[in-house]
Amino acid sequence: MAQSPPNILLITADQLRYDCVGYSRVYPVQTPHLDKLAAQSTVFHHAYSHIPVCSPARQSMLHGRRAETIGALWNYNAFLPVGYLQPDQYSWSAALAGHGYASAFLGKWGVNPELDPTAFGYGSYVGVDDYRAFRKSLYPEVSYTNGFFGEKNPIPVEDAETHWFANRAIEEMERLQAGGGPWHVALHFEEPHLPCRPAGEFAAMYHPDDIPEWLGFQETFAGKPYIQRQQLLSWGIENYAWADWAPVVARYYGIISQLDDAIGRVLSALERIGAADNTLIVFTADHGDMCGSHRMMDKHYILYDDVVRVPLMISWPGQVQAGVERDDFVYNLLDMAPTLFELAGLDANNDAAFHGRSLTPLVTAGESDQPWRDEVVASYNGQQFGLYTQRMIRTREWKYIWNLTDTDELYRLDDDPGELDNVIGRKEHADVVAELRKRLFDRLSGDEDPAVANEWTRRQLLEGAKA
Repeated sequence: MAQSPPNILLITADQLRYDCVGYSRVYPVQTPHLDKLAAQSTVFHHAYSHIPVCSPARQSMLHGRRAETIGALWNYNAFLPVGYLQPDQYSWSAALAGHGYASAFLGKWGVNPELDPTAFGYGSYVGVDDYRAFRKSLYPEVSYTNGFFGEKNPIPVEDAETHWFANRAIEEMERLQAGGGPWHVALHFEEPHLPCRPAGEFAAMYHPDDIPEWLGFQETFAGKPYIQRQQLLSWGIENYAWADWAPVVARYYGIISQLDDAIGRVLSALERIGAADNTLIVFTADHGDMCGSHRMMDKHYILYDDVVRVPLMISWPGQVQAGVERDDFVYNLLDMAPTLFELAGLDANNDAAFHGRSLTPLVTAGESDQPWRDEVVASYNGQQFGLYTQRMIRTREWKYIWNLTDTDELYRLDDDPGELDNVIGRKEHADVVAELRKRLFDRLSGDEDPAVANEWTRRQLLEGAKA
């Protein structure tokens, strides 16, 4: 490790799928700046969001523990009242401040509806409302008419939200670098969260005719929980064919490329101000997006890889291995805090155990003295359309989803990577289901998940045979 603590630059995207960055080599999305950063990083190809909903994911990231343990079950502005992170609860941003880090938070917050990031250790805050005030002052005539399906943004790229926040982040990095001490900048972009509104050249960068179908698009919902089909009705998309989805996906691609361009500016500025060599960079997303996969929209009531598998890369010249691609199962958010503190050589000052593990053995030349995890677990509890409890365990070969009030799901991923064929009811898989249920129970119990805290739900998971 370096003698002095590194600067920490955390960049997140909102609802960015793993398969929609260029270096994943899956779909034809152009992200040259992220690809360049990936070549300088340790890249994780099996990073998973443990809860694919914006606010709970962001709160859990700062807290270092699963969202259910603080009552952050769904977005606090979406349905019934719900818990959320408080300043008297642990946050690693406050712990960094205790170690002398000067810091700035820019972009989407979503952690507490009443208090901004300065209540959690950050020295300054520029939020989404600040950008909207800027846009309204400069472009008062601009309005959008296509709702969540997105459209071309008439605002020039320079003044689009991606690039406005990139410029604010550059200003903060310059200011903090001049201060001389270690700094932390958190740059949380709203993009590519729907509605996608690419601007300028990015609006026409992808033609709908050139957009391939998602692997999971040919969904019939046979043997699936009813709530998935209901989602089509809730959004009014039950009759959408791929020709209807392709323009939406083209805009999703376009805003990702626009986001990539903005990130490229931030990374160039990091070099220009002389901070690149001692800055630890993490890039990831809170979760993914369906965007037409399984014929669905947004991210609700499912735990498909479309929404739980995300990009993750970590870079620090001379300290983190560059150009290394790893297939280990990792949590992009739960593993973040222990990783940051171990790499920086700092005490996390956390009396409660993190639910993640430090990725240091995976990103440095050292070897772990313990076997790495061979599974990941994710959860879902509900959102604006109603409450619905799910828990997922994914291994290399299998994904099992425990739906507490509907049919469970089982996918054999080597045969069915699109997760189209629910094989939960097939007798030949009974032993696999029993094993996965027991492993899921053990993990949920260890992480204090309330879903296994009473005899009825425990019995369902350990003894039930729903099909």
